[in-house]
Amino acid sequence: MQEIMQFVSAHPILSVAWIVLFVAVVVMTFKSRFSKVKEISRGEATHLINKEDAVVVDTRTREDFRRGHITNAINLTPSDLKSGSLGELAKFKGQPVIIVCANGTTARESGEHVVKAGFDRVFTLKDGIAGWVADNLPLARGK
Repeated sequence: MQEIMQFVSAHPILSVAWIVLFVAVVVMTFKSRFSKVKEISRGEATHLINKEDAVVVDTRTREDFRRGHITNAINLTPSDLKSGSLGELAKFKGQPVIIVCANGTTARESGEHVVKAGFDRVFTLKDGIAGWVADNLPLARGK
């Protein structure tokens, strides 16, 4: 314990950074555990798409979407979802919704906005499009 106190007194900025990092990890863990938006694997996503007619919402930019997206995905930006501008997504309230971003880090927040809009089954794709591409799964181009 004495060594810890010496370290803290000798390196206060580094000590505060470690505490902030620890708190951030704990908060993110609790948020993901109690969120209505669940993260799913690519295998689970393909099952939902093929067997339960899940709707894929790609939150990347229009240019990134055109370069390659999951077949039949809807392109809505995070700001669209935040403002409640759901466009054609609104007609799919009874179906599962899979939110996809570039690498899986920003999709949860967009998913929370979709849940607030009244959707019950909202998921995020683990590792986003980057994981999809890494598994050599197909992408559609254009649109």
